[in-house]
Amino acid sequence: MAFPVSFSEQSCQQRVGLGIDVHAFAPVEAGRALVLGGVTIPYPRGLEGHSDADVLVHAVMDALLGAARLADAEDIGALFPDTDPAYKDANSLMMLSTVAELLTVAAYRIEDIDCVLIAQAPRLSPYREQMRANIAHALHIQVEQVGLKATTTEHLGFEGRGEGISAHALALLSF
Repeated sequence: MAFPVSFSEQSCQQRVGLGIDVHAFAPVEAGRALVLGGVTIPYPRGLEGHSDADVLVHAVMDALLGAARLADAEDIGALFPDTDPAYKDANSLMMLSTVAELLTVAAYRIEDIDCVLIAQAPRLSPYREQMRANIAHALHIQVEQVGLKATTTEHLGFEGRGEGISAHALALLSF
């Protein structure tokens, strides 16, 4: 009787990475746009940050880099330091494309990404599909490989008090 090949005997190996990012809302007078998943969302306040402060894309980048464990690129702070003026107000989707290129060079394949945005406001579901499409496009993967949910905290914590937004992302890579 033949048994199926065990996972350890297959040539494909997998790694998982977790990314979490948090950004506070900037004051209204700062005039920052709220950008999530590369979508500019109509809202009176944007997020504070050195780049465009796209908390969703930052969590995805950290999840991917965490799974890959590349030397000198273990997280977005190492790869895109906020002390470098080149990244001032930078488009996070462009940085995500750079992460995708690094993964390709290192022979990783993105299998799946799942994300959660945590915000009391604004309502994010109308922008969900465009965010998924933007992330998939930047990573050269199918939209079906990007999961995205949004939730509130029922007015608990800093997100619930409307002080900012956080995002969690999980990435599965194969090599």
